[in-house]
Amino acid sequence: MGVTRRRVALKVDCDTYGGTKNGLPNLIRLFDELKIKATFLFTLGPDTSGRAVFRVFTQKGFLKKMLRSNAAALYGPKTMLYGTLLPAPMIGKKLGREIHAVESAGHEVGVHGWDHIRWHDRVGKMPFDKVERDYMNARAEFQRIFGHPAQSSGAPGWHACENSLRVQQNCNLLYASDTRGGNPCFPSVNDRVFNVLEIPTTLPTWDETLGTTGLVDENAFITFYRGLVRGTEVHSIHTEVEATAKLALFRKQLIAWKTDGVEFVTLEQIAREQLANRGDIPVRALRRISIPNRGGLVSTTVESA
Repeated sequence: MGVTRRRVALKVDCDTYGGTKNGLPNLIRLFDELKIKATFLFTLGPDTSGRAVFRVFTQKGFLKKMLRSNAAALYGPKTMLYGTLLPAPMIGKKLGREIHAVESAGHEVGVHGWDHIRWHDRVGKMPFDKVERDYMNARAEFQRIFGHPAQSSGAPGWHACENSLRVQQNCNLLYASDTRGGNPCFPSVNDRVFNVLEIPTTLPTWDETLGTTGLVDENAFITFYRGLVRGTEVHSIHTEVEATAKLALFRKQLIAWKTDGVEFVTLEQIAREQLANRGDIPVRALRRISIPNRGGLVSTTVESA
């Protein structure tokens, strides 16, 4: 019997102006040091992060998560006010050079979104034309920065719906990474199957585990993540957390995984492996679930119990 390959694809979600500006150089240096290639997905429109405060009234568990993870310290005061008391900076327009440097360093790049907060909070209620406008604005800015179209994307906050899947299908993507849990599949809604491969995030994110019972000690935290890699996993990280405020701890986590013999791959590598046997890829229905230590609901293709 062969030995199971333990692999991690690092999916770097660049949500905010501050995280993108300050976190990208840190990650490029760290990944270069450890000889890791990762997948970076960029938010390219206005940073309206301050408007997330309204989730306190609309998403059960949001305030508890923010307090437990000490979000104010992780994100910083400016980010917490963008789009409310402070103007929303245009991320792609202001940080094109920093963003382009990621691909120049040999990493995979794709689209995360245009207005992260609007998509996160409203995509399920937006008509098709507004979903399409947001998504195509992000693709146009990506094209301007990199000089080629994006072949992949990942939905802000793991929020996908029939309209977003329709838009992605029209863009001839190699894959999307919009959901939580389970294995790669083709998603379906109301019996309509979409032909863009979905590669879910499989590991809990740091903002879901920081400060939780039993993981307040750094060694316990790293040990917890060492035990989660059982096959090929997708680990979503955020430039506002692992690349800035918690950079030193993230470095320790990566070194621990490498010490354990974990290989690092990109989402593109996983996609091409899966699509080489396209007929074996299952179809699974898109639905909404709650997951531990995260406010609100997220999209998944994992079948209900």
